Amino acid sequence: MAGARSAEFPVTTALVVGVGEVGVRAARQLVDTPGIDKVLVADRDRRRASRLAESLGARAGVIDVPEAALPDAVDVVVCALPRGVDAHFVALAIDARVPVATSDDDVDAIAAVQALDERARRAGVTVAVGCGLAPGLSDALARHAGDAFEAVHEIRVARTGWGGPACQASARRARREPAIEWHDGQWRDDQPSGEQLVWFPEPIGARDCSAVAAGVRTLVAAFPAVPRVSFVLGEPPKRSFMRRRFGDDGEWGATRVEVWGRSARGQDCIVYGVVERTSVAAGTVLAVVAAHLAGALGDQVVLPGVHGVAELVEPVGFLTELSQRGVRAAVFEGVPVA
Repeated sequence: MAGARSAEFPVTTALVVGVGEVGVRAARQLVDTPGIDKVLVADRDRRRASRLAESLGARAGVIDVPEAALPDAVDVVVCALPRGVDAHFVALAIDARVPVATSDDDVDAIAAVQALDERARRAGVTVAVGCGLAPGLSDALARHAGDAFEAVHEIRVARTGWGGPACQASARRARREPAIEWHDGQWRDDQPSGEQLVWFPEPIGARDCSAVAAGVRTLVAAFPAVPRVSFVLGEPPKRSFMRRRFGDDGEWGATRVEVWGRSARGQDCIVYGVVERTSVAAGTVLAVVAAHLAGALGDQVVLPGVHGVAELVEPVGFLTELSQRGVRAAVFEGVPVA
């Protein structure tokens, strides 16, 4: 039976399916997590998976991509796959009663996983979706900011940048498709066309962004009482510019999370920002969420069903863990504009 292990010598094993830009980072983070004893990697390209496993050392191994069932003794499944493939492996994890975290941020892919919610609840399995830079880290930042208010009135999330080719294709698709926002407790898809200027942390700076559907539904699920939720996505920063600043080590991106609410001081706003290589941030978030689901970072997170990051993690501890792994958020200073 999947998930079975020796009571005398308990071993915590993570299975990473997909070793592209995000999957490689997630596997590296997991193999460096003390509470994870074994990291198995699987990819359609067996040679690429083997090279990764070899580079990770004795605690890693390579297996074939599971098609019909998970291997025995897996404690958490980590999906870092191209758009729309996650649902199959989520279903395998549910059948094996193993928690699973996925990084796909495509709105249709998340919807396909969310369609398995009732099945996951019946099986008592926790499924985490949208575990990346934004959605993902942005959701945790929204939760952290929201906890500072008596009532939250609006959440605005913006992201620019992408990781590997699959992430790039997903972002371009999201910008082409109809946008939605949560407006006064109802879905609204009559978003005005065109770009809006968003200021990200330096050195990204100002970027033109457009409204998208990706990322909105997980936030609304976590904040059902918030009247307004929106998500905008920009083109990535120029690679040549970021190479001059930081060297040629992955595509850089950023997220900005703006939360308005009522506090003891009256109407107020908290703005957080993150700038990081997109695949590094996404892989780290994916790994930390998976480690929480496996109980490798303290108490195991158990919330059967399909949920976004904001519903699953305690934000202070989660953000502290990310910071210790090099992914840090900053608070915007100054006067926000309504």
